[in-house]
Amino acid sequence: MEPIHLPPPFTLVRLRESGDAFAHACRIAPESGAGTLVYVGRFDLAEFAVVLEPAEPLRTARRAFYAGMVALTDALRAYAPPSKPITIVWPDAVRIDGGLVGGGRMGWPPEADEDASPPWMVFGAMIRTVAMNEDERGVHPLASALEQEGFGEAGAVQITESFARHLMLAFDDWQAGGFEGVAREYLSRMPRERQTVLRIDDRGHLLTRRVGAGEIERGDLVRALAKPSWLDPALGGPRL
Repeated sequence: MEPIHLPPPFTLVRLRESGDAFAHACRIAPESGAGTLVYVGRFDLAEFAVVLEPAEPLRTARRAFYAGMVALTDALRAYAPPSKPITIVWPDAVRIDGGLVGGGRMGWPPEADEDASPPWMVFGAMIRTVAMNEDERGVHPLASALEQEGFGEAGAVQITESFARHLMLAFDDWQAGGFEGVAREYLSRMPRERQTVLRIDDRGHLLTRRVGAGEIERGDLVRALAKPSWLDPALGGPRL
């Protein structure tokens, strides 16, 4: 197995190819503690999940999802060809040059109190590194993989290591300057519509105001995270 080098305070847990990183991380989170990173060694996917222990109420702690998405896209940017567009479709899907490659998800104890700090949270991600389907290229024009986008030798190990480093940076920025910097980084990766103003409120909901319109549209983060938009349960990976 190719070694994985994670910075402290991460602790690595490796699963076999048939494992589920996100589900396993949620199972062991109460005992394993913050910084536990579960990795599944798959040839076609970078699949990992990290345990978090926020020190704020659940209603605001969910904003850690945005830090995870910033770290995930920064991890990809570190290996992307020059000028290759990497975008986030709110809240959880990652596209490279328009093609879906995967995304992030978040879990917490179902019985957790909104007004209390949850004992744990888990941020998980999947990124398609190699297209394994037998269809000819172009049959699934809305899907892509790192190999198809010119990422060279960057695979699951490299993306996982890069994510861990960038997640630490994202949380450091949050602690130093508040959540506003994380929100700004996240919003800068979303496709922008003309004459719209986007903001993330203190509960993590997306607020969209259209210039000249009086109403503000509200995207509910809890509802959106309930079912990952990018995940195909039948495939066990990103949608095609």
